[in-house]
Amino acid sequence: MVTEEIRISVAMTTCNGEAFLREQLASILSQLTEEDELVISDDGSSDGTLKIIEEFASGPVPIRLVPGPRAGIKANVECALRHCYGRYIFLADQDDIWAPGKVKEVLRCFQTRKASLVIHDAVVFTEDISHPVMASFFAFRRSGAGVWKNLWKNSYIGCCMAFRRELLFRALPIPDSIEMHDQWLGILNDFYFKKSCFCEKPLLYYRRHGGNNSGMRHYGFARMLRNRVVFLGCFLKRILFGK
Repeated sequence: MVTEEIRISVAMTTCNGEAFLREQLASILSQLTEEDELVISDDGSSDGTLKIIEEFASGPVPIRLVPGPRAGIKANVECALRHCYGRYIFLADQDDIWAPGKVKEVLRCFQTRKASLVIHDAVVFTEDISHPVMASFFAFRRSGAGVWKNLWKNSYIGCCMAFRRELLFRALPIPDSIEMHDQWLGILNDFYFKKSCFCEKPLLYYRRHGGNNSGMRHYGFARMLRNRVVFLGCFLKRILFGK
């Protein structure tokens, strides 16, 4: 495989996602071309997830399905990332919906803003996409770039992120002890490349439901403090020793 020929890799994770997966795949693949690829790491689905993926596999966009490590969402994301060969890598959950024009707008941000990472706003909904429960995730999180800002209160959300391939060489492996991957990717990009672009356009319909792997809830102070201390330790270890 000549990796230089792949423009975009979409890294998606799945696990028993049949309820919403078909709609998400349609929203993604309609914006990709034969120059791109969709990489799906499936973490042992036992429902109709794999059958749905097969339905889309005959289209013009290459789809590669890889077995997940069955060690949680963070490890599954890393598995998908390790199989991506594109110049630009987009993250995708199994249950959201990409807004029309998302790929075109994100690529425009990369090119015009000389960004190394692009994160865009999202509309949050539960059941009915036409009746959102939150018009702007950015406003909710007071989103913005910066290592210390996002260490204190993370505003990076994986399903809204895309980044240049160079970040993978700094970010992988993702430490087992940190809570989630999106904060890790965002902060390492801020530290090494300092070119995060926060696009104010809502380019994703972010679905919240009982089966989400991550939530928007606030943890207790003790857990929040523990997470920050662990993250800071892993961050310093990576930038000082490359581990």
